[in-house]
Amino acid sequence: MENKKVIILGAGISGLTTAFWLKKNNFDFVILEKENHVGGSMQTIQKDGFQIDFGPNSGLETTPLIRQIVDEIGFNDQMVYASKSSNKRFILRNNELHVLPTSPSAFLKTKLFSTKAKLRLFAEPFIGKSDDGYYQSMSDFVRRRLGQEFLDYAIDPFVSGVFAGDPNKLSVKSAFPKLYRLEEVYGGLIKGMIKGAKERKQRAEQSKQNAKMFSFINGMQSFANAIADTMKENILLNANVHKIEKHNEQWKIIYSLNNESKEIIVNKVVSTIPVYAAEKLFTPLDKEFQNHANEIYYPPVMVLYLGYKKENIKTPLDGFGYLIPSKEQKKYLGAIWSSSIFPNRCDDDKAAFTLFVGGARAPHLFEMGNQMLIDIILSEFHSTMKINSDPILLDYKLWQKAIPQYNIGYIEHENYFDKFEKENSGIILSGNYRGGISVGDCVKNSNKCIM
Repeated sequence: MENKKVIILGAGISGLTTAFWLKKNNFDFVILEKENHVGGSMQTIQKDGFQIDFGPNSGLETTPLIRQIVDEIGFNDQMVYASKSSNKRFILRNNELHVLPTSPSAFLKTKLFSTKAKLRLFAEPFIGKSDDGYYQSMSDFVRRRLGQEFLDYAIDPFVSGVFAGDPNKLSVKSAFPKLYRLEEVYGGLIKGMIKGAKERKQRAEQSKQNAKMFSFINGMQSFANAIADTMKENILLNANVHKIEKHNEQWKIIYSLNNESKEIIVNKVVSTIPVYAAEKLFTPLDKEFQNHANEIYYPPVMVLYLGYKKENIKTPLDGFGYLIPSKEQKKYLGAIWSSSIFPNRCDDDKAAFTLFVGGARAPHLFEMGNQMLIDIILSEFHSTMKINSDPILLDYKLWQKAIPQYNIGYIEHENYFDKFEKENSGIILSGNYRGGISVGDCVKNSNKCIM
């Protein structure tokens, strides 16, 4: 790719960080973004004294590349880490909040799991490998290694918190490859966690369990904006790509900018847009692309933001928030105590919460209408948090297509996308449907695009 013109589709975090590495290595590039702003799902707004993140509310510093970017764009003084109290996370069981244990002694004392479930965990090192890990659901994997109760009250809510996903459908190999690798390489989870820590240390990486949680004083979108500010001349907003076609040994991009038709010839195309958006561009090059793109499910997720006066909240806000197992049958997946995690989210006498609704576990909820659904959620949330007043701020955003689900059989999509790139030299498929959905995954994978 040296000294060759590159075009990047999409100015989300994947596109912007890819551009960062290109700029750093003196490549000639242009970003085409169809919206009038950068950041993709990173969307932060200020409203009535509250700061709201409608997309990712934080990231995990799983790779040193994140800090490298922050430092080099001069954004170091804006980066903040989560409060120590946010290390405490809760799980709802029987409408009571239980601290998720993080040490052996806490695990033995907790009432979140029964004595039978605790004893079952000691059998894990003696469980053998699965016969067909590539087509094994997260539920099957955890149930086999750790038991049903651990699945119900630890993994099920965790999967909802990360993917807004259904553990019965998610592929353990594709959705949680490092977890799967513990069994494949080390023969078990407990043995693998101990031995795998040495490997991560050598690679200067952190496991997601131990990595620091970060955000920025003015929210996650400010990070995207800061990266974009270093390359304004390379970003075209309101640019709608209509067609990509072969042009000799290069690629012709046909797009419109402010309703004016334009063309550009490039050597490399890096697509970081969602696969459902990429489908219309790449299916003309290979009809099989459409089938794979259509099979990748993006469930709807509502991000519901609530603000209250602290005096009306009777539950201590001394943690990150809580997740809700599907067995509890609530209308939302969990709640983050936003103002307890990072500073500058609201005034000191107020508290802010971010709730998540729907996902692959319950996409049908939106059939009842947003207002009716929100009313039910408020009643459930107030009961759990012991809140005796209506919120002083309520806002929400419904993402119709939220997070790509790495469901069973996702390996077939991964193999196909590899094949597509080889057969269409110069096209790179990136974004959160390849290699992980987290901010850290997107940053790490963006660096691979210039290798």
